[in-house]
Amino acid sequence: MTAAGPEERERDLEPYAGPPPTRAPSAELRAPAATPEGDAGPEAPEPAGPTPFLLAMRGASWAWWRPLAGVAVIAFLLGIALVLTRITHVLTGTGADLDPVPLSWRGLLVTDLFLAVALPAVLLAWPIAHGVGPGRGLSVAGRLRVPLLRRLLLVALATAGANVALGVAGAVLLADREVPGHVAELPWVLLVGLLTVPLRAAAEEVLFRGYLAQAVAAWIGRPRAGAVVAAVVTSLLWAAAYGTDDLTGFLGRVALGLAASAAVALTGGVEAAIALHVVVAVVVLLLGAVLGEDAVPGLGSDGPGQAFALVGVVGLAAFVALAARRGART
Repeated sequence: MTAAGPEERERDLEPYAGPPPTRAPSAELRAPAATPEGDAGPEAPEPAGPTPFLLAMRGASWAWWRPLAGVAVIAFLLGIALVLTRITHVLTGTGADLDPVPLSWRGLLVTDLFLAVALPAVLLAWPIAHGVGPGRGLSVAGRLRVPLLRRLLLVALATAGANVALGVAGAVLLADREVPGHVAELPWVLLVGLLTVPLRAAAEEVLFRGYLAQAVAAWIGRPRAGAVVAAVVTSLLWAAAYGTDDLTGFLGRVALGLAASAAVALTGGVEAAIALHVVVAVVVLLLGAVLGEDAVPGLGSDGPGQAFALVGVVGLAAFVALAARRGART
């Protein structure tokens, strides 16, 4: 083994100076600099919340004319249905009539099927006029929330439906309103009514509290103002479609429309409006068919106890409050 020279012994006695210098790490590998406490820097923007149901038309494809195009599609399909009902009237003597008196199974069948065309018409208007699926016209979830609809049907029966029955009972027992007895062909009236009235009620709500309300709110563009204006406009239009001769009946329909509109805005879909309308329409049908049309205030002609029709307003308010709680859980 060769002995180390003087230079090598001197180098061995020097202290260790560490490795030779290397390149600095890349920016991706550097640890973020510590931020002094209290100086957190600019906050990251919070993600935007979900689009309200009534502003569903204000998407990327929004244009002011699209709701008008959708209304034109709906009107065209309803016009075809109206022509078919006219042909039916010529052949059978029974046509569509929004006046529920006199109550007959043939009149119910033709009228309800005619109005039920509004449902497929709205579902077609969305892809044709807006280029998207029809789910936006049903709820914020993009579909009909069937479990919520089932729960709200029970809520509507315990609130609005019960109050309608109490109003009729008050008019008959406390105001001596006339009870003419059940209508002719009662079994057929009940069978046809129970099958078609819910379908008609659902179609009307999808049209008025769904598409038309969304169109009005979209033109306004502000959530709260749009919801209020849409509620007033659609409630008046729907009530006027059934006639304005009977003031009590007209006001009752306006109240029902406003309650349905409030429930739609609070739950984010048409399920609440469908449940409310279906229950009220079926209860009125059953009472009118069994007791006679004149026994139901707001359904038949003016008479004693007409003011009892407004008792149902209490049930409408209770339904809206309970529907909002159940809709928030979905």
